[in-house]
Amino acid sequence: MSAVKQPVPVRIDFVSDVSCPWCAVGLKSLEQAIERVGERVAVDLHFQPFELNPQMPPEGQDATEHLVQKYGSTPEQFARNRETIRARGAELGFVFNRRDRVYNTFDAHRLLHWAALEGADKERALKHALLRAYFTDGEDVSAHDVLARLAGEAGLAAARARQILPSGEYADEVRAQERFYTERGIHSVPAVIVNERHLISGGQPVEVFESALRRIAEEGAA
Repeated sequence: MSAVKQPVPVRIDFVSDVSCPWCAVGLKSLEQAIERVGERVAVDLHFQPFELNPQMPPEGQDATEHLVQKYGSTPEQFARNRETIRARGAELGFVFNRRDRVYNTFDAHRLLHWAALEGADKERALKHALLRAYFTDGEDVSAHDVLARLAGEAGLAAARARQILPSGEYADEVRAQERFYTERGIHSVPAVIVNERHLISGGQPVEVFESALRRIAEEGAA
């Protein structure tokens, strides 16, 4: 009888921001690739912080105004890009609705750091809840009441979230992780780092992630 092949352990660090539309696309694409690979790999998925707009004030900024200022986009370009992202999301089962404002995401990253300490399943559930709240429901993901509610929806203790948010807890840890990745050349997201050495940049199609995972798994098995 041939020996049963054991799953190849694969660590994935998903560096992203909850206000990054291509990060939502990339995560859905990556997760579908992991499903396609199936039992061939045992994925250990970690979410790492990155802020697209670390200087964003608490009140946020009008989305169109922000994109024009930051990227020099015209309203027409903005509309075309938004439609491209909406279509990519629809292909993957993620709904992008109109968003009027951009918000600061540092507190969301602090909650994600806490969620990771509570368990990978909790971290992943909160990540999805944050992306859905911002991109689908148009919610303010810097508001503490919204964040505490989303923590509860993700299976975390909302009361504990309400303690963490005004305290600044985990701020140093999040800043340290942000520096770790920017100092290693990560300046755009999503950045998908496999086994701490293979970098896949951007919201790639499912097939790209699947091919990379299969190749890396074969290398690991060999």
